[in-house]
Amino acid sequence: MKLTKYTHACVRLEKEGGVLVLDPGTFSETAEALSGAQAVLVTHEHADHLDTKAVVEALHGNQDLELHAPEPVAQQLRQDAPGAVDRIHAVEPGSSFQAAGFDIRSFGGQHALIHPQIPMVANIGFLVDQNVYHPGDSFIVPDGVTVQTLLVPLHAPWSKSAEVVDFVIAVRAPRAFQIHDGLLNENGLGVVEGHVKRIGAKYGTDYRHLAPRESVEV
Repeated sequence: MKLTKYTHACVRLEKEGGVLVLDPGTFSETAEALSGAQAVLVTHEHADHLDTKAVVEALHGNQDLELHAPEPVAQQLRQDAPGAVDRIHAVEPGSSFQAAGFDIRSFGGQHALIHPQIPMVANIGFLVDQNVYHPGDSFIVPDGVTVQTLLVPLHAPWSKSAEVVDFVIAVRAPRAFQIHDGLLNENGLGVVEGHVKRIGAKYGTDYRHLAPRESVEV
C-alpha cells in the first residue's frame, strides 16, 4: 500500500483504489488528506487528531465516506453531522472490521496520562492490513499480532524519550516512521530521532523520517 505522511499525526493509506485516512487533525493538511477518501479512522477526540469542522464537511460532501472512532467521538460527530449518522461507527478495543477495502483491528482503549488533573479520554490504536499500526496518543503494544510498519508518536506532553524508544523496542516492527512530531523544532527532532534510530536498530527496526506529504510503499 502507499502511505503518505502529513504534518503531525495524520496519515493517508491507498491500496487498489481504496483510500483510508487516519487522524486528520488541525495541525495537518486535512482537506488534502481527506480528498477522495472512502474511510476515516480517528484514534481520539483531541483537535490535533480530529479537525471536526473539516471532517464534518467531508462527511456532508462525500456520501460514500465512512468514519470509525471511539464511542465519545462518534456520538459527538453524529450530532455535528446528522446527515451522516449511519456512516459514523463507534469502535471498541479488540474489534475487527473493514474500511475502504482495508482490514482493521483495534487495540487499547485509553489515552496516555498527561496529568492527574487532566481527565482521561478514550483512545483506540488501529492496525491496518496486519501491517501499519497507528497507536494514537498511547504506547499500547498490540497483542497477538506482528506489526510490519510502526507509526511512532515521537513527542507529546504525555511522553518522554525513553518511553518512545521502549515502545519501538517492544513492538519490534521491521520499519518505523514518525508521527506526532508537530511540536518539535529541528533540534528536538534530531535528538529524539537519533535515539529512536540508533537503539531501535539494535532490535531490528529500521527507522526513517518522513517529511510532510512524503509517500512510501509499505
